Amino acid sequence: MSITEKTASQAPSDAPEPAGPGAPIKAKQRLGDRLFSGTALGAGTIILVVLAAVAVFLVIQSIPAFRADTSDNHILRGESFWTYVGPLVFGTVWSSIIALVIAAPIAIGIALFISHYAPRRLAATLGYVIDLLAAVPSVVFGLWGGLVLAPVLQPLFVWLNDNLGWIPLFSGQVSATGRTIFTASLVLAVMIIPIMTAICREVFLQTPKLHEEAALALGATRWEMIRMAVLPFARGGMVSAAMLALGRALGETMAVTMVLSVSGAVTVELLTSTNPTPIPANIALAFPEAHDEGINTLIATGLILFIVTFAVNAFARWIVARRAEFSGAN
Repeated sequence: MSITEKTASQAPSDAPEPAGPGAPIKAKQRLGDRLFSGTALGAGTIILVVLAAVAVFLVIQSIPAFRADTSDNHILRGESFWTYVGPLVFGTVWSSIIALVIAAPIAIGIALFISHYAPRRLAATLGYVIDLLAAVPSVVFGLWGGLVLAPVLQPLFVWLNDNLGWIPLFSGQVSATGRTIFTASLVLAVMIIPIMTAICREVFLQTPKLHEEAALALGATRWEMIRMAVLPFARGGMVSAAMLALGRALGETMAVTMVLSVSGAVTVELLTSTNPTPIPANIALAFPEAHDEGINTLIATGLILFIVTFAVNAFARWIVARRAEFSGAN
């Protein structure tokens, strides 16, 4: 070995020593990466803190409503809180389910038309219109439903009652104004269609092209290709879209308040004036005159709505996760 090579071999090297086989390799983060990760962490933390703060506020303010003695509560009027809130929960869930049943097929059909049937220009225009529909304020939907839709539907309600009155949904005395739970559910359906359509459209567009082309290459028609390749792939996304739309319907206040002639009844009849009352509409109608423990009672009904909405979203997450596990296992 020459003197030059020996000197070079003994000189200290600036390169870091190689880590052992079990030592983790730490990548040097740039300033932008650290800022982005910190901002994302902060945003996620803020969401959790706000959610926890809302839950704590609702629980603390709701405690007076659960007292055994409710004789001085002008909202409960001597009855128990659960007797009072039961019909409200029924009205909230019932109107939202009707809206979801009406909106889901329409939204999925529109999303499939935009993603797989419509020409590109028409699809872009229709998608833009659907997005604009989602931006319409709920007050506008409420005015439209109460002043336009209800009078138009009233003759239809009479026809349904005369010809299909043997079905419990269409029995009873028909409302003379058309302001029924069915009208309110139709307005809710129109309001949640853009949400479902936008999500389903994006999910349908994420279907692997190889799956679609393979189905078409085997001789499948376009509908058969959608049924075998697109819909199974997008099932989890469609469930998520439906649950998000259901969450919007559960919490809608102004549109239902302006359309529905509320009475607080527990009935499945869709065409009568004795309509169930959803929780948001009840809070909006009763809060201006509420005082003392009445305010706590209305906040307690908001807590019940919070729990119901949280349960719906948790159920949707469970379905999507279960579907993902099932797809991965296969």
